[in-house]
Amino acid sequence: MPGLEDLYREIILDHYRTPRNRGELPTPPAVMAEGHNPLCGDEITIYLLVDGETVDDVKVSGQGCSISQSSASMMSQAVKGKPIGQVRALIRRFLSMMSTDDTTDDTTDDTTDDTTIDRTNDTIGAAVGLGDLEALQGVVKFPVRIKCATLAWHTLRQALNEADTNS
Repeated sequence: MPGLEDLYREIILDHYRTPRNRGELPTPPAVMAEGHNPLCGDEITIYLLVDGETVDDVKVSGQGCSISQSSASMMSQAVKGKPIGQVRALIRRFLSMMSTDDTTDDTTDDTTDDTTIDRTNDTIGAAVGLGDLEALQGVVKFPVRIKCATLAWHTLRQALNEADTNS
C-alpha cells in the first residue's frame, strides 16, 4: 500500500509527464514573464491573461527538472480562474511552505495588491488551501531544489506585477 510520500511523488511525476496549461498566449492582451535559475538552468515562461480582478487564463512554457516543471504545472492549475487577491495569497502560502527559515521576505508582492493584508493575522493566506501543491513540501528537505520549486511562483508574481502595471 503506497504511503503519503509515494502519493505525493506520483502527483509530481504526473504533472511532469503530463504538464497542464502548456503553451503560449498572445501578448497583448496577455502579459509574459520569464524566470531563470542560473544554478541549474531551469527556465519558466508564464503567459498571464487577467480580466479585471481575475486570472482568466495562464499558460506555461519552459524546460528544466521534474520539480520546476511540475511546480509550474501545478501552479497553473491552482491559479487559473482565481481572483488576483487569492492568487497573491496562494503565492505567499506556497513560498512560506518552501521557506526553511524566517528570513524569507514575503512582503515584496504586496505593493501592487489591492487587498490590504495584515501580516500578524493573514486571514486571506490562511484561508487559501494548497491542495495538491503540498506534494512539493518534501522539496524543503533538499535546499538546493527549493529554487527549482519556487521559480514558477516568483515568475507568476512578476507576471502579476506586470499585469497590474499595464492596467
